[in-house]
Amino acid sequence: MRLLLAEDDPLLGDGLRAGLKALGFQVDWVRDGVAAERELLNQTYTAAILDLGLPRVDGMDVLHNLRTRGVATPVLVLTARDAVPQRIQALDLGADDYVVKPVDLHELAARLRALVRRSHGQAQDRLSCNGVDLQPASREVWADGETVKLSSREFSLLHVLMLRPGRVLTREQLENHLYGWGEEVGSNTIEVHVHHLRRKLGSHRIRTVRGVGYAFAAQSSPVATDAGPDSSPAPL
Repeated sequence: MRLLLAEDDPLLGDGLRAGLKALGFQVDWVRDGVAAERELLNQTYTAAILDLGLPRVDGMDVLHNLRTRGVATPVLVLTARDAVPQRIQALDLGADDYVVKPVDLHELAARLRALVRRSHGQAQDRLSCNGVDLQPASREVWADGETVKLSSREFSLLHVLMLRPGRVLTREQLENHLYGWGEEVGSNTIEVHVHHLRRKLGSHRIRTVRGVGYAFAAQSSPVATDAGPDSSPAPL
């Protein structure tokens, strides 16, 4: 799960980035409103954490500008501004959640998972599809009732695919989800992760659509490669 963190306090920003990374998130950190708006307009993020008291452009203005331009990325406002009118304003401008500092790191992670779950129409935290169960909070996976051990990258790849069962994601979309700034991505990195997932979960559960990308099969099929009517890339 790749996040954008917009926070100008260096100690808090560094702590949040390190803490969320330890909980399995990929975090890109910006320190002003101009950079936050630019990144959210031009990059793909699963969700954003937005401070309101940002330099250069206030967080409220960032939020307004993003929603006006049709950016639907879930936004959690994390701010010291605790007045009720400001909470109402932020929510009316399009914030998906509003949290007053300080906040427990594990609560923040749970709120982020809830944002992502709601944005994909998921009623429960645990994802279940085609004999595979995935629990984002504990980062556990089961296939046909048996525990499956996955690396952090493998888990993240499976998570993004299972959030959109049956929909095709391109290699670029998957790379953007798994890797943050400054991380080198090999030309066949996604293919290697897919290979490992197929070996651990069964090859029938992840489809390859030649020339397009990969999809988690909503139903089992003996055919792993498909170029059927659902082969257009899904939005992230």
